[in-house]
Amino acid sequence: MIQALRGTRDILPEEVGYWQLIEATAREILTRALYQEIRPPIFEQTSLFERGIGEATDIVGKEMYTFKDRGDRSLTLRPEGTAGVVRSYITNKLFSQGVQRLWYTGAMFRYERPQAGRQRQFHQIGLELLGSGAPRADVEVIAIATDILQALGLRNLTLDINSVGRGEDRQRYREALVQYLEPYKAELDKDSQERLTRNPLRILDSKDEKTQAIAQDAPKIIDHLSDESKQHFDTVLQLLTDLSIPYNINHCLVRGLDYYTHTAFEIKSDELGSQATVCGGGRYDGLVAELGGPETQAIGWGMGMERLVLLLQQLQQPPVTPPDFYLVSRGVIPEAQGLVLAQKLRSAGFIVELDLSGSAFGKQFKRADRSGAVACIVLGDAEAENKTVGLKWLASGEQEAIAQTDLLANTEALRSKIAQIRN
Repeated sequence: MIQALRGTRDILPEEVGYWQLIEATAREILTRALYQEIRPPIFEQTSLFERGIGEATDIVGKEMYTFKDRGDRSLTLRPEGTAGVVRSYITNKLFSQGVQRLWYTGAMFRYERPQAGRQRQFHQIGLELLGSGAPRADVEVIAIATDILQALGLRNLTLDINSVGRGEDRQRYREALVQYLEPYKAELDKDSQERLTRNPLRILDSKDEKTQAIAQDAPKIIDHLSDESKQHFDTVLQLLTDLSIPYNINHCLVRGLDYYTHTAFEIKSDELGSQATVCGGGRYDGLVAELGGPETQAIGWGMGMERLVLLLQQLQQPPVTPPDFYLVSRGVIPEAQGLVLAQKLRSAGFIVELDLSGSAFGKQFKRADRSGAVACIVLGDAEAENKTVGLKWLASGEQEAIAQTDLLANTEALRSKIAQIRN
């Protein structure tokens, strides 16, 4: 038997309602803020991610799904969304159209150890605001992320925030951090020992308890910021206060990608164990130029869909849409008429479940009761011959015989009655 590959999973109909709720909620809030959806390809040239994310990162070094195509070109399934959006921004000269507010959703791919909320094929909703370096832009995207999560009913969320400054700030801090960590090299976990020369800031994000204890007393990047970088960060914090968005300054928060500058942030839930981050992002003022575009200031974030679904499953039952009508029929002619009638009602905007079992009416009626439908439409031989239906309102038990043409001619009255019963 062929199984799904490790790190991938089927999203079954019983779970899809959560996904649709997240997507619909995000789409509504992003649309109100005039963010437009963009859909870049799922795979790109490998060099895009090597240049954009950074060759020293774990993503590029260990986690990318890279392959050669028939033209001997190196291609990679996207491990994150920002680089592809920026490439599209450059390719399509969107920079000539002023500030761009863009959002995307889709699958990403990383070769990681699968666990709850983390798969090798995973899904994100993300946004990118390109063309503004204002602290207000930083706070706008954080506020929108907060709005989405609150609209989903999520609570017990914490905003961790830090500044990683500009390139020169990071270089100064990198030197101070390496100087502090070198004497502890033998005590660091294996990955952190390797990162000490390649990407020392990532040591601050280690999950190893002993490494975390060592990092607690490490120099803080905020003490190595230029006056300009410090002023930017202070303004961001004040604007968050103005919006009544609580935050926690996390001096170990540096995010894992080389392109971040200034503001870096994560929104976490205390109900997800070690996989606590549901939204992460930050400013990346140098990435557009690094990938061949003009100097462009930008900020964005990504939300992990799988982790949001896990949180929603703890809060509520999956969203379901019960049918307006459950249509039962038995016999060759009634079943044919029932199919036509169901399609006409669906075209008129009703939700109709057509029983396809051909079983006895009693069994079909039991399924109608369990379906949550407002009314049951019955077609037997007599109804088919007379071109009528039996219409039973399930909550009250009220029944009536009605011509099929009259049923279809009175859709507004039916819609009004269904709404009244549901309310």
